[in-house]
Amino acid sequence: MTGDKDPRIIAIEPGDRLVVLARILDASSEHAKRALEREASERRQLGGTCLGRGLYRHDSIFRGQSDAAVWSHAEFTYFREIISGDVIDRLVRSPPVPSVVLLRAEILLTTPASFVLPTNWSGSSHRPGHKPSIEYLDVHPSRLADYREIMRRYIGPAAAKLVALNKLETFRSMEAAAVLFQDPSLGSAWNQIHLSEVVAEGFRGFGEELDAALRQTVPDGSFANVFARLNDIRTIPRWTLNLPVFEDDAAVGN
Repeated sequence: MTGDKDPRIIAIEPGDRLVVLARILDASSEHAKRALEREASERRQLGGTCLGRGLYRHDSIFRGQSDAAVWSHAEFTYFREIISGDVIDRLVRSPPVPSVVLLRAEILLTTPASFVLPTNWSGSSHRPGHKPSIEYLDVHPSRLADYREIMRRYIGPAAAKLVALNKLETFRSMEAAAVLFQDPSLGSAWNQIHLSEVVAEGFRGFGEELDAALRQTVPDGSFANVFARLNDIRTIPRWTLNLPVFEDDAAVGN
């Protein structure tokens, strides 16, 4: 883990070996949702390399390019260095809790210069006006190097500035290293996920704030210029606003 020059933030780079197990889940009843929440609290049963866990319940679609059915929960479990085979057996290969369907499971790695938390991060559930924003992005495989460079040079530094100024709570950009399972019925695919926390009321995306931050961090970094390049190499099949159900991920920044 490396500290950014700004003492208010912590930036986690790919070389820091943070590994994330992400699951997309659908709970069909209130009983199933409660059981899923109880399971999320069992982080300490996932071994000594587990740093934390976040479970989020779907609230609304901010933007979508797919008619695929909406899942009920997204879960991110963070590990140092490795995810053991026992954990993968338990969370991916074994049946989930009753009445919960596993739709997708993947291993994620941090995107260069684009995984940023404040030094005092303790979750967003105590800030009811904020909601976790989860973007699911699909970058053309032949353009992954271009995408990483744009994130490293433009988006990541601008987002770090917004985190330092408390305009974003975190900015966690992650890319799929391996898809362990995907239900054929899911009907949507991606290879990047962006997780951040935003003021939900009146949320219109990151355009205005990112534009201001980009102009300050990179001379040629206006929002229109950067996103014109991004629009050529990626789509956003789904972008959701969510409710924080369980957050025990403060150790990710330690």
